[in-house]
Amino acid sequence: MDTIPAKSPGQAASALTSYRRCKRCICDTTIEGINFDANGTCNFCRVHDNLEKEFPRGEESLKRLHAIAEKIKLKGRKKKYDCVLGVSGGRDSIFTLHYITMKLGLRPLAVHFNDGFGNPVAGENVIRATKKLGVQLITITSDWRESKDLKIAFLKASTPDMEEGTDIGIATALYGVAAKENIRYVIIGQSFRTEGISPITWNYLDGKYLKSVHRRYGTTPLRKWKPSDPGFNLGLYEMFYYAVIKGIRTIPVLYYIDYVRKDVDELLKNEMGWVYPGAHYFDDLYQSLMTMVLRKKFNIDRRIFNYSALVRSGQMSLEEALERVKEVYSIEDPKIIDLCIKRLGITHEQFEEYMALPPKTFRDYPNHYGLIRLMKFPIRLLSRMDLLPRSAYDKYFNCG
Repeated sequence: MDTIPAKSPGQAASALTSYRRCKRCICDTTIEGINFDANGTCNFCRVHDNLEKEFPRGEESLKRLHAIAEKIKLKGRKKKYDCVLGVSGGRDSIFTLHYITMKLGLRPLAVHFNDGFGNPVAGENVIRATKKLGVQLITITSDWRESKDLKIAFLKASTPDMEEGTDIGIATALYGVAAKENIRYVIIGQSFRTEGISPITWNYLDGKYLKSVHRRYGTTPLRKWKPSDPGFNLGLYEMFYYAVIKGIRTIPVLYYIDYVRKDVDELLKNEMGWVYPGAHYFDDLYQSLMTMVLRKKFNIDRRIFNYSALVRSGQMSLEEALERVKEVYSIEDPKIIDLCIKRLGITHEQFEEYMALPPKTFRDYPNHYGLIRLMKFPIRLLSRMDLLPRSAYDKYFNCG
């Protein structure tokens, strides 16, 4: 086995680790916690295979999805909306919006989260799609002071979780609207076949972790939690309230269907007037800066788990995936990176100081991870009941 320099969060740049890549996909030892079976296949492939067994392509899964849709309609029969769907303007969310309205006959309330870094192209996609489908759209605009302060705080914290605030803000926006409107179902537009599940050390989601970083590095107070106005608060208590007390279920619609990106692009362009934002995740301009920081500082390339999912589902060849990751991702647009730095209100000198800080991980800050690990069985049960996102169990226990 070849040995090459490999940097991972929390390690010095000069550290040497034994490099290994999965025989089936392009996941490799740049992912902390990856493991391989006797055949050289990684744990991310095993997660994929288990999900394929649970959500097989074809009529069986479609029947299950239509049965779920009928339950959603029944629960929402006396309400204006029967479900909530987050829409970013990217491919996945716009297709999910199209599918649940046109194929399942649901009456969604579309929710768009705006933290000040949205791609205008994606924003126009949201407006066009909701108008064409006759779907009501609500835009939840975060407090700009809070949003910007959290981004700067995580740059100072020097961890890969640079979008922690946005990720939690999106989740709380959906739960908050569902609680306010007394809607029992939140639709998730994520697919394990095309996107995969992010390694936990690359993207760790935890409300206590967010607050601990904010307490150490933040300067703007975060507003307190209210069920219908949760802000950036999503700890274990808030999740218990939404999932158990309110009984809000999260349905991963794309898990149940044979979701092929190439076919979806043509459909959305022809029927929705959808415009490709320029790259996966580029419905959010901050992803440009984030992608550059992850590559240069943490030796992280998120295309590894994205492309690996496409390879496993037969939508990209292994050879193509390996060739693509050799090149710097096109999302790293210097002009957009410069715009993001200016929008944060920091100088390039300050940004370079943050870049020079030693890499850390979520483990360097107070968090709920230890407690979450002790709750393995209830989390598995709640995720299978759709009271937690279906990916939650795999995220915390099987993905690095």
